[in-house]
Amino acid sequence: MTEHLRGAALIGVVTMVAVLPHVAAPAARAQPACDAFTPPTVDRSVPAARDVLGFDLGQREITAAESDTYLHAVSQASPNVVDGTIATSIQGRPLNYAVVGQPRWTSPAALKTIGHNLNLLRDPRTPEPLAQELVRDTPSVLWVAGNVHGDEESGTDASLRVLYELAARTDCTAPSILDDAIVVVLPTQNPDGHELDTRQSAAGFDLNRDWFARTQPETDAKLDKLRELPPQLYIDSHEMGSDDYFFPPNADPVYHDIGETPLNWVYGLYGPAMQASFDRFGIPYFNGSSYDLMYMGYGDTVPLTGFNAAGMTFEKNNADPIADRVREQYTAMWTTLMTAGAQNERLREQWRGEHLEAQRQGQQGELEPNQLYWQDGEITNPVPDVDVKHYFLRTDDPAKAEGVQRLARRLQRMDVDVHRLAAPLTVPDYTPYGRPAGETTLPAGTLWIPLAQGQKHWVQAMLNESSYVPFPYFYDVTAWSGPLLENVDGGRSGADLEPVATPLPPQAEPAPPAARGPKTAVYQTSATDSSSVESAGWLRHWLGEQRQDFGDVTAKQIAGGALDDYRTLIIPNGSDEEAAHALGPQGQAALADWVRGGGTLIGLRDGSRLAGRLGLTSATYAEPASDIPGALIRAETTPGSPLADGVGDTAWAMYEYDSVWTAPPEATAMRFPAAGDPDWYVSGFAEGAEELHGKTAVVDENVGSGRVVLFGFDPNYRAFTNGTARMLHNALTGPKPDTAPSARAAAQQPPAASAAGRMVLTVRPEAARRVRGLLGTRSAVFDEVRAGDAVRFLVDLGGRSADEHPWARSVADQVASLGRSVVAIRMP
Repeated sequence: MTEHLRGAALIGVVTMVAVLPHVAAPAARAQPACDAFTPPTVDRSVPAARDVLGFDLGQREITAAESDTYLHAVSQASPNVVDGTIATSIQGRPLNYAVVGQPRWTSPAALKTIGHNLNLLRDPRTPEPLAQELVRDTPSVLWVAGNVHGDEESGTDASLRVLYELAARTDCTAPSILDDAIVVVLPTQNPDGHELDTRQSAAGFDLNRDWFARTQPETDAKLDKLRELPPQLYIDSHEMGSDDYFFPPNADPVYHDIGETPLNWVYGLYGPAMQASFDRFGIPYFNGSSYDLMYMGYGDTVPLTGFNAAGMTFEKNNADPIADRVREQYTAMWTTLMTAGAQNERLREQWRGEHLEAQRQGQQGELEPNQLYWQDGEITNPVPDVDVKHYFLRTDDPAKAEGVQRLARRLQRMDVDVHRLAAPLTVPDYTPYGRPAGETTLPAGTLWIPLAQGQKHWVQAMLNESSYVPFPYFYDVTAWSGPLLENVDGGRSGADLEPVATPLPPQAEPAPPAARGPKTAVYQTSATDSSSVESAGWLRHWLGEQRQDFGDVTAKQIAGGALDDYRTLIIPNGSDEEAAHALGPQGQAALADWVRGGGTLIGLRDGSRLAGRLGLTSATYAEPASDIPGALIRAETTPGSPLADGVGDTAWAMYEYDSVWTAPPEATAMRFPAAGDPDWYVSGFAEGAEELHGKTAVVDENVGSGRVVLFGFDPNYRAFTNGTARMLHNALTGPKPDTAPSARAAAQQPPAASAAGRMVLTVRPEAARRVRGLLGTRSAVFDEVRAGDAVRFLVDLGGRSADEHPWARSVADQVASLGRSVVAIRMP
């Protein structure tokens, strides 16, 4: 860990440095280039997979346990390899890794020194003469990881082949990589999903969306290991449903404040090298499609932004034989490692320079502009021309203390300098989130995060007011600002300030709320639909973190009277039509009678729509005409609502093509601001969001002796929207609303086409025929909806993500080529 260096005086940093033995002189590398695919010669003392497991890598898919067995066997046999465990999964499986390098670099003490020195190198406060010594004498750290999605197995097998060849090969290849680097091999990032053959973890989380929030133990410990051995390269190997092989360059959009140095490596160094290798062997591939570098939860964007490393996603068709998948994954991995090995010292020099440039940008208040890296086109949402030199998080609202603490801890655990004001500070241009600038005196105790630091790019990514998406193509959500997710007060300044401040001590994880709710049932409406599985997984995680007493119930159990053992039922996101069908008339009647008899029904997102089918709410809903693929929209709580306790007047809803709800004022606990209301603000991409003005965001009403609380969005989205999760906590633990039971219930609504879990293609009318034809050639199942001056196609992917689907990505790419006729494309 490096926290102890972050506030140290420079003299302290200098005296603590430990320099490794000098690496081979540059002249020793001035040899004829080593062909990456030289026929191998190997040291037979290092066991091949067949020697340990009885079969060759690529002969069949390896299990998580077999991966661990073989990794450990190589480590035991080779003096160049050391292995260990990063974390333990939800189901108790280890996340094992290996480090391979020269023996002088792989002892525990040497690895600690390497990490220590690289963290000094990325710290702009390190004196330049010392930094140059570290550039010369410290090996690079190159990471190879696979299987973050459990049913994408070939990255595991291929990374083990890489480990074997690095340890065993005696020809020019392995030494050319390990002459000036160590390689960290993490064969599986999701061992539970690997064994279950599911994309998600056993907890129902997509671990490739969890990187910045670190809610899951697999992700959290991995990030700590990355801080211990900070990468200059991170390979993240995946599989997909479509043909051929993908490696960078990536599709637009790219998050604006990723440093140019690692992007140049990805686009100008590693990408062309892999093209040459794949061309050489006649392996079909594609670039610049589908996989963007926008959302800060991926295994490429977080290494890029948080470590200034070349973070790259590799994708191979999962329908191909395992031998082909492993061979092509290996080809991409080995090419990349060989390319890095040829110029590691130069890359470390540039890596150091990027951290210095980040600090310089922070000192000047410069935000990097939006760019299109792959295609020509119009940037529709440029980064504002404003100076940003400081961010502040206010601490003067005790109800928000937990959120401030969690956010400060999250920043510190990515090596961001966070300070506490020791005296009041007058800021002439203080700009609160989503509010106009004005002179403000911030009280002592306010947290101050300057951008003038090596982690400037990460600070901007985590504390931005908006992500400023430049181009309407979305592989994931477009907003993730930490203060908005936590619903804490804060803002920015571009002024030259001289705060009186002290370093903030390392923060602990906040303790859960003391209040506990009654025994709660969870009804997951589908075991196969990804959106339902994940929403239920997020909910169970949150209930566990809150120390709530809960259990799962099925439709059959509800019909049989199982709800009599519970006071509260929560229905996560999922198809209300599928839920109603599964319940049948008996289950529907049992659920409705239970609510009217005193039970509390809480619905999340589309799970809320079941209440309308059962006549348990006065609220109605409509399908959205807007295109909002995942943005944070400020919403207003109703004064006096029990759901608003500790929340405040406003909170930020993660809105993602959700239903548009309307409820009577007495049943509305939260609404979106009316037109002209100064509270109105959207962070992220939103086309047509005006349709939400004045609409209901959360319903809370009494029904008979019971109660329904209906969230039009998921208040616990990915278990990181803690600001609105507080309302879910209040629904469990707080009092009922002080209103009479609903005088009338809305008529049962007919089935409506929900966007949840579907691919969304929205185009101008002149392009609708073209999209219709593209979908027709695939025999796609879709709903077509006219939405103002646009036509939306909601494409059913059978509950699969776009990664898993055989043609969703290629259709989306074809639609993207329609240029200005495209309003938005969202991939689930």
